Amino acid sequence: MSAVRQADLVLEGGGVKGLGAAGAVIRLLERGFRFERVAGTSVGALAAALVAAGVDADGLSEAMSRLVLRKVPDRSAPPIAVVSEGLSWLTGGHLYQGEYVRDWLYGELAALGIRTFGDLRRDDAADDARLGGERRYKLVVMATDITHGRLLRLPWDYRRLYGLDPDEQVVADAVRMSLSIPFYFQARTLTAVPGGEVSTVVDGGVLSNFPVEVFDRTDGVAPRWPTFGVRMLPDLPEGLPGAFPVLHWLPPQLQMFVEVVATTLLGRDQTHLDLPGVRARMIDVDTSGVGVVDFGLPESDRRMLLDRGAKAVDDFLAQWNRA
Repeated sequence: MSAVRQADLVLEGGGVKGLGAAGAVIRLLERGFRFERVAGTSVGALAAALVAAGVDADGLSEAMSRLVLRKVPDRSAPPIAVVSEGLSWLTGGHLYQGEYVRDWLYGELAALGIRTFGDLRRDDAADDARLGGERRYKLVVMATDITHGRLLRLPWDYRRLYGLDPDEQVVADAVRMSLSIPFYFQARTLTAVPGGEVSTVVDGGVLSNFPVEVFDRTDGVAPRWPTFGVRMLPDLPEGLPGAFPVLHWLPPQLQMFVEVVATTLLGRDQTHLDLPGVRARMIDVDTSGVGVVDFGLPESDRRMLLDRGAKAVDDFLAQWNRA
């Protein structure tokens, strides 16, 4: 094991491609990194929660092996292919419930002694002087409030926007919100206190799929450690068919719809990536050949993605250590 090195970590969303990010995080942990704060969107939030909870490389590998991909698209009753999806779409505008992955994460975190964000508080006097108490957590989960058209950074925004005590909010519920791929998984809701106004919440990638800047200091003090970002989705437009293979067989009218959704998920962050210095801290994992919702992925491809994530880290650190 290498000497411990501190860093912050940001993980992009990308559905099944997130196995590549998991492989990258496992290798970073093996290479001796300890992550002070972790942020993630969608599937990136899934791995981020486990890392923030203190899992080590072996623990993360074992946890991911317990995630049964084919169960992730969980049908509502009656659990009959096509029938269930059709009824869910007609009655709720989605295809699957998304409860299997929430319950899986809840169990994994509970085994690590983590239930609410109160279990993930951090107290470091040398943090950014402008950070209030509502931002002193080891984990940040990105979600999107489509009722009000705003990005959510949870637990940071629980009290400010909804009057909720962030320490009492369940981590697995926040991650489940971030996993709510529009039209695919059922959206979640947040109810403001007081007043009872209900907001519909979906995938954080709608507004920020790769928030690599989330931990940047704002007080003019030099960072004490680097921020690494793990990215899985390719730049547009070249990588669009690879990320969303559904485009190959959709009629032209629906192709445009998917392209709009994909641009919503990727376009903002791709613009940010073109700013000076951003790509220099980005670990780019090759996830080509696997679609975002390829939940029937064979074990060989699952292993391939994990290995590609590890290779991406080794390639990145070979250059980073020389800088």
